[in-house]
Amino acid sequence: MPYETVNEYEIEYSSARLPESEHWAAMVAIYGPSPSPMHRNCIFPPQRVSIDAVFESATAAEAEARTVALAMIEPGRQHGPAG
Repeated sequence: MPYETVNEYEIEYSSARLPESEHWAAMVAIYGPSPSPMHRNCIFPPQRVSIDAVFESATAAEAEARTVALAMIEPGRQHGPAG
């Protein structure tokens, strides 16, 4: 599973083959700062993103997942139910 660290966040992005299909879905998990180096603070549990899109390859799905994750942690962006 590809991952990268951006500022204080650790992003895991991956792909999942859709059932009974040749297509792929984009998957993301984001972890934030934790006071313990032995524990990751999951702030966005592993789940599908860009749910209206399907991808022809795992690589394309992972690229979309990375794009979505980077937009989610963009400084100044409001997160949560309010938007």
